[in-house]
Amino acid sequence: MEVDPGGSVAPALRATSALGDAIAEFEEQMVRKGFSENTIKAFANDLKILRTFMDSSAVLREIQTQHLEDFLVWMQSERGRPCSAKTLSRRITTLKVFFSWLHGAGAIGTDPAEPIIQHSVRTPLPVILSNEEASRLLRVCQDWLWDRDRADARPYVLVSLLLQTGIKKSEAVKILLEDIGRSDPQQPTVSIRYEEERYAHKNRQLPLNTYYLGALDQYLEQYKPENFLFECTARNLEYVLDEAGTRAAIRRVQVGFETLRWTSAVRDYRQGMKDESLRVKMGLSKVSWRETGQKIQRLAGQP
Repeated sequence: MEVDPGGSVAPALRATSALGDAIAEFEEQMVRKGFSENTIKAFANDLKILRTFMDSSAVLREIQTQHLEDFLVWMQSERGRPCSAKTLSRRITTLKVFFSWLHGAGAIGTDPAEPIIQHSVRTPLPVILSNEEASRLLRVCQDWLWDRDRADARPYVLVSLLLQTGIKKSEAVKILLEDIGRSDPQQPTVSIRYEEERYAHKNRQLPLNTYYLGALDQYLEQYKPENFLFECTARNLEYVLDEAGTRAAIRRVQVGFETLRWTSAVRDYRQGMKDESLRVKMGLSKVSWRETGQKIQRLAGQP
């Protein structure tokens, strides 16, 4: 995880300030800079553990590298709750980001976390569908669409949408009917919207294939949604994807939202989409894109 909070500290925060006050200000800074909710929670929890180890009243200028190294040893072997390599790596990142922020803004003269060696952890690559599997999945959903005895348009509408756009589950379930743009039948779109200002970079309008509208109309006639495109739970949509994968005889990976999101991204990359365009399409910040982009490149190089 690589994070740059930027900005400056509160005017009252100085080298003589207490660790607890600095942590409270840092958490407010993360909110102001639009950090994701998960990142804020993770960093806040890591710093809470540091505050427990050192005490909230610890003076910033008195915190040395040795204190932080002792903290890491305590956390791994003496706290009674050993952390995984991935968690350790994140907690080291938290220390580096927090103290770098204090140092960069002039609240402390030296950065005690700078000498600490980061323990990099490479998360495993996700599993994606091959081109043949993705095509087979779509064909199965098309057959489902025209099944004489039990026609169902939802599997195709959902699977095709995910393969075209690469949107997340949380985004798919929030699509409103009005978010489907059809003013130009030759260039239909879907708008992904976030109400919170800190997620403004995730707002985007994505193109859809023209032939998608026919299946969409059949779906609307069959299900008659009133507000949301999918008026069911996210779990129900997961069942739809899982059954579609079973019908398509895809056994080496479970067909789900994440699988189709990564498959869509790799397909776009292989077709020549530029990194910045793909980042925007996926609704990722520049920080989040660093690891995601590397994974996409590695997946695209697989046979």
